[in-house]
Amino acid sequence: MAPGKASNFKIVFRSIFRRVENLIFLLKERLSERNFIYFASVAVAITCAFAVIILKSFAHNIFLWANDINGFLKLPYINSLLPVAGILLTVFVIRNFLGNSLEKGSSKILYAVARKGGIVPKKQMYAQIVTSSLTVGLGGSAGLESPIVITGAAFGSNFAQKYHLTQKDRILLLACGVAAGIGAAFNAPIAGVLFAIEVVLTDVSISAFIPIIISAATGTLISKVTLSHDTILNFEQTLKFDYRNTPFYILLGILAGFASLYHARNFQKVEKFFGTFKNKGYRRALFGAGILAVMIFFFPTLFGEGYESIKTLASKNPEILLDNTMLERFKSEWVLLAFVGVTMLLKAFATGITLGSGGNGGNFAPSLFVGSYLGFFVAKTVNLLNFTHHLPIANFTIVGMAGILSGLFHAPLTAIFLIGEITGGYDLMVPLMIVSSVSYAVSKQFEKHSMDVKALADKGDVFTSDKDKNIIQSINFYNLVQQNYKTLSPESPIESVTEIFSTSEQKVIPVIDEHKNLIGIIDFEEVRAIIFNPLKIKFMTIGEIMTQPKELILFEDKPEKIVKLFETSKASTLPVIHKGKYFGFLSKIDVLESYRQRLKEMIID
Repeated sequence: MAPGKASNFKIVFRSIFRRVENLIFLLKERLSERNFIYFASVAVAITCAFAVIILKSFAHNIFLWANDINGFLKLPYINSLLPVAGILLTVFVIRNFLGNSLEKGSSKILYAVARKGGIVPKKQMYAQIVTSSLTVGLGGSAGLESPIVITGAAFGSNFAQKYHLTQKDRILLLACGVAAGIGAAFNAPIAGVLFAIEVVLTDVSISAFIPIIISAATGTLISKVTLSHDTILNFEQTLKFDYRNTPFYILLGILAGFASLYHARNFQKVEKFFGTFKNKGYRRALFGAGILAVMIFFFPTLFGEGYESIKTLASKNPEILLDNTMLERFKSEWVLLAFVGVTMLLKAFATGITLGSGGNGGNFAPSLFVGSYLGFFVAKTVNLLNFTHHLPIANFTIVGMAGILSGLFHAPLTAIFLIGEITGGYDLMVPLMIVSSVSYAVSKQFEKHSMDVKALADKGDVFTSDKDKNIIQSINFYNLVQQNYKTLSPESPIESVTEIFSTSEQKVIPVIDEHKNLIGIIDFEEVRAIIFNPLKIKFMTIGEIMTQPKELILFEDKPEKIVKLFETSKASTLPVIHKGKYFGFLSKIDVLESYRQRLKEMIID
């Protein structure tokens, strides 16, 4: 495009954009608050759906192109090289265009809700699309759903910020973006709604469901009209549940729970390993991408999201997976079983390497990948060992996805309805319930929090099912610290005590030395009888009437500990120490008032 034409295009685009903005502001003035939220939920869903279309189409077309090339070469050379290019390009974009930083993983959304009032940086509206399309689109062994979810959340959050909506509505629109993203990615609106409520939001009223439902339905509709069935994960074969297979579904649920733990812990170990690298640029990326290239060379199904291999496993000819691999000429059912089992175990490392070395993606697609491989492995093993009962491999392949998704993300409802929706019916509802709930119970027994939430929950930076704890963690206690207290030194005249108490509202006086070390406190209630008795106070010193505080709050203390210190001490105010020095006082009344305000803000209705 010529420079003049490009300039004219920008002018026209900006003009249209301003008119749209003005129209939305006008709608905000004319519509009621609730109706504007309904409108906003549709607008957010539309933008999110188009982001999904771009990502999914790019990733799918790259996969088809790589497979066409492999058809000529008969070995997965291209599949091995593309992820290297993808990860290096991702690092290049992050370093040169995104300020050398990018918030990865859906845990960042949970952090934004818990600690930032639902504020997501603007760059997340485009950064996730660009980087994840390079990483996953070019074969990185991760998923696009986490970047899609973050992008949707960013659209919702920034729409609310742009049009000056309240924090409550900002978090609600953030959840709308998440629901639209999941709905569009899988053509699964119910799963989108459940994921937004089950994973992102902790306190939500019935009326808040409506905007989330509208967003999920809108995103799904646009995706359904635009994307082909080959681009998304779906199954069209008829699946039936046989109650006689129930014991094997229970077994699958148990194994899925342990497989979830295996995947989460090994993924985190690999990410932690790459986090220790001093050089976090191209060297780390090349090192990790090189290992990933070798893994994909021997196990080509680790390439990209892996949805095509999931469909193949559930088909009548799963041995196609061995095509264009080193094992192609050794095709047999046992070789296929071994290939599937090893690939399943390697997926955690492949995903960890992809993200740890500098790529961008998520664990949603890998969880479905591992689940399908596990389900296939269990059913195929039982059938090959000639048990008296023959298991339907396609059913177990599909139901296994719900097991890992439930165990990994602690989201059983999302897992049940997602798989129910992508299979086009609910004939497998009973086994989905069995496998998801059993896997969740096993995983929960060993890990209190899901993989995404664990690190944040340990720091108190994310909401959990404990609503009181959520509110307490959302309070910034150190904004409540009062630093204007009048202080005394041990050498101060005793008359200063009477002067401070009589001329201010202070109920306690900190006694500090010249280095700002807290020596003690003078509590009005304890010295009342002394300071108003001229005969007693005349012959006493500061050191004689001061006492030690019942408890000390350290600046780095977590919110739960601060609350506990107030409970154990029964004090109305406690001194705060920062880096060993006196910092100020925290009042219990201020904490309770802040709790009340946060409670009002956080209830989404």
